[in-house]
Amino acid sequence: MSAIISEHPSSEAPTTDWLEVVRQKVANLRFGSIQITVHEGRVTQIESIEKTRIVAARDEGANSHKSISS
Repeated sequence: MSAIISEHPSSEAPTTDWLEVVRQKVANLRFGSIQITVHEGRVTQIESIEKTRIVAARDEGANSHKSISS
């Protein structure tokens, strides 16, 4: 998980700063979520949570395993 806290605490910071961060995070994300935190009407934090999906071994080739008897 990564978080970016605004480096522009004044209200003079352009709105596009946080919007560009969100665009970049969404573009780089395959599975996951983006959370935007707002305080007093201003975006103060952006969190990105990326999920990695793993296919279980039993789903990949359940029929390919044969028992060997001795």
